[in-house]
Amino acid sequence: MKTHHVLVVEDDKELREQIREALNLSHFVVNEAHDGVEALEQVQKKRPDLVLMDVNMPRMDGIECLHKIKEFDPSIVAIIMTAYSNVEDAVRAIKEGAYNYLAKPIKHQAVVEMVERALAATQMIQSMAFSAPIVKMETGEFVGTSSEMRRIFNIIYKLAKVDTSVLIRGESGTGKELVARAIHYNSGRKDEKLVAINCSSIPETLFESELFGHERGAFTGADQRQIGRFQYAAGGTVFLDEIGDLSLPMQVKLLRVLQERKFTPVGSNREIEMNARVIAATNRNLEEMIQKGTFREDLFYRLNVIPIFLPPLRERKDDIEKLAWHFIGKFTKLHSKEIKGISPAAMQVLLQHNWPGNIRELENVIEHSVVIENSDQISPSSLPGYLRGDDFFGTRLVNPLVAMELEETDRVDGAMAPTALLNYKSHKEQFEREFIVKALKTFKGRINQTALHAQIPKKTLLRKLQKYNIRAEDYRA
Repeated sequence: MKTHHVLVVEDDKELREQIREALNLSHFVVNEAHDGVEALEQVQKKRPDLVLMDVNMPRMDGIECLHKIKEFDPSIVAIIMTAYSNVEDAVRAIKEGAYNYLAKPIKHQAVVEMVERALAATQMIQSMAFSAPIVKMETGEFVGTSSEMRRIFNIIYKLAKVDTSVLIRGESGTGKELVARAIHYNSGRKDEKLVAINCSSIPETLFESELFGHERGAFTGADQRQIGRFQYAAGGTVFLDEIGDLSLPMQVKLLRVLQERKFTPVGSNREIEMNARVIAATNRNLEEMIQKGTFREDLFYRLNVIPIFLPPLRERKDDIEKLAWHFIGKFTKLHSKEIKGISPAAMQVLLQHNWPGNIRELENVIEHSVVIENSDQISPSSLPGYLRGDDFFGTRLVNPLVAMELEETDRVDGAMAPTALLNYKSHKEQFEREFIVKALKTFKGRINQTALHAQIPKKTLLRKLQKYNIRAEDYRA
């Protein structure tokens, strides 16, 4: 686990030492500064993960110091400390990019809890960097690349200071929900709820009730009053995933809510104020849908205030190695394995694949390999067979380098290791997964058609999809 470095900036020596002791007990590494000038020097030399800083200090106050820190490196998290009488200074600091503020007198447990929450929120941004957002601001300038972390932090820094709608666009598996969560947990609404709604998974007949709630007796089966997701998310964020799957009648209702900031529960005559930020996401071509009349142009422009574009993994092959190492670290820890790397031949297999499932597919592949691998390095033999170009029984290889490494890694004292090619259970599961994926591709992710034509009982198919972590929507046209 990473050790986090915190810089405590406070001209009151006694308070500074008390805060340091509280953070040390929670295993943070703490450095100290007595004013803004010294703090800025330490930030530039040591790059702490978080700065905990007073507002009123000699030589340079906390607001000016915060501005300079954010100019130097927006990824550094800042928490402001202030007296109750100067809360307006703290509000100004938050607008300048501070994560939050603490009012004096400072309670030690409150300091530790807020530092932990702030660092967890910034970790979301670091994870979001693997989704490679590119943000188009109102100026028309494209900001952000997959390889420059500071630009990623700048994106969140900008989005955290505004409360406008965001539209996240990209293919399935590119990390759209991760981006939405990173925006929410680093915004002014971070202490309230993030309510995620998958627009494609809720039946149209129930959608209005799910979003806006209903009164008792509003329809058959409505035996009690129920609040909707928008009311439940009051003060927080509503994340509308797969917004392109919303029917035209529901698009009209959603547009009205976004315009008027009010909604009416089903079966009610009372209006409720809507106090939630809306983040939407889609993998569909909304411009094409507008031309066909299946998506409202006015709703598109209402949602598309700040669009974020997530490119598919096949367009960012340079990131595959970085992503693979990231997931190796994640799953090595999760499954208590001791895998230290990935062989050149296995990496070559990853680089040759087209990744239709994007980052989600790569993540599943690495987890599969970490679980299967018996050595301290991921080899081609532990990758799923469909990546290596094998047939279902591991006999045909697409890459001679892979073939050589397989031959070396699968031999024990000159003979083929029986566990390498003769593991019935692993080959059976591999066959099932690849068969289901192929069937879903053939029938464009439609569950009923796949079950019918592949002659798999629908209940069995749904169970297998859950077992192998396969999402049918990833294979829709």
